[in-house]
Amino acid sequence: MFEAMLRGWDQQQQSRLLARKTIDDRLSLVRRFALFTATYPWEWTPEDVDAYFSHQLSLDPPLAHSTVRGQQGDLQMFCAFVTDGRYGWAKACEEAFGQFPVQVCHGWNTADRSGRRALTYDELQAFFDAADDRVEQTRKRRRKGVLAAWRDSVMLKQVYAYGTRRRETSMLDLPDLRHNPRAKDYGRFGALEVRFGKASRGSPPKRRTVLTVPEADWIVPVLEEWVDEVRPGFSPGGHPALWVTERCGRLGVRRLDEVFTIVREHAALPPELDLHCLRHTYITHLIEFGYPERFVQEQVGHAYASTTALYTWMSDEYRNRLMEKSLRRRTERVGGKGLGSR
Repeated sequence: MFEAMLRGWDQQQQSRLLARKTIDDRLSLVRRFALFTATYPWEWTPEDVDAYFSHQLSLDPPLAHSTVRGQQGDLQMFCAFVTDGRYGWAKACEEAFGQFPVQVCHGWNTADRSGRRALTYDELQAFFDAADDRVEQTRKRRRKGVLAAWRDSVMLKQVYAYGTRRRETSMLDLPDLRHNPRAKDYGRFGALEVRFGKASRGSPPKRRTVLTVPEADWIVPVLEEWVDEVRPGFSPGGHPALWVTERCGRLGVRRLDEVFTIVREHAALPPELDLHCLRHTYITHLIEFGYPERFVQEQVGHAYASTTALYTWMSDEYRNRLMEKSLRRRTERVGGKGLGSR
């Protein structure tokens, strides 16, 4: 039964076009968990999860927290598969063993991610409005810092429009703005070359190319204005950085966090939101726009699809759209049967 479950999960992930390595890594984790607990999925309990990950964190060296979060997400996905009534595993197990699998990974025994979430559409709009309002207020008061406020506004929009991390954003240079032959209308802003992606332990920074997606093509004129009109006002000379300081240096990671906090407070948004939440928002919106999971994973530079899944938050608006679409389909089916049909 256990092997049949694993084969079924393997096939389900293949149908989602996931990479072979991603699938194999997930299957390997489930096998290790079963070996550690010496039980099968229909016998697993939340206490087994506690014991397994406590053991993993007690190793020398212990697993990185990001690895633990990823593994917890993988195990949670496997449990979701075997408890899904559409696949029939719970019924088959109950008939064969008198027990059935349950979801053993919950909010109280997995890594807390409550502080990191995607912004709602209203919050994102309020955030960008606040960033633009800082520019206007500074200009009206005839204070210094108009260019800096303008830079901050564009930089925050770029973080969202391409889903970049802090260091990735800070290390962007002008030559990292790329043409995309398949999106000629975007000119030199068809893609962004990320050269300082998050590295694996002991490895150099990873590189990736992030394509400008049509749903965020509003960033093209915004970046064009920054590069051609606003950035030269800093007199950066030959400095290559896309985001420069008033002293003609590269905008640092700490300053990026400070800018986000200033704008967040100006927008009166919840204090648990931070700069990385814009990346969560980008990933969530790509999923909601209908992009395949593999495309999203490549855009944001995740080694594993399970990591991308942890970043995804479905908005109420999106879920309501899905529900309305389902209701329309159901109404059309019922209506097609004709009057008097049952």
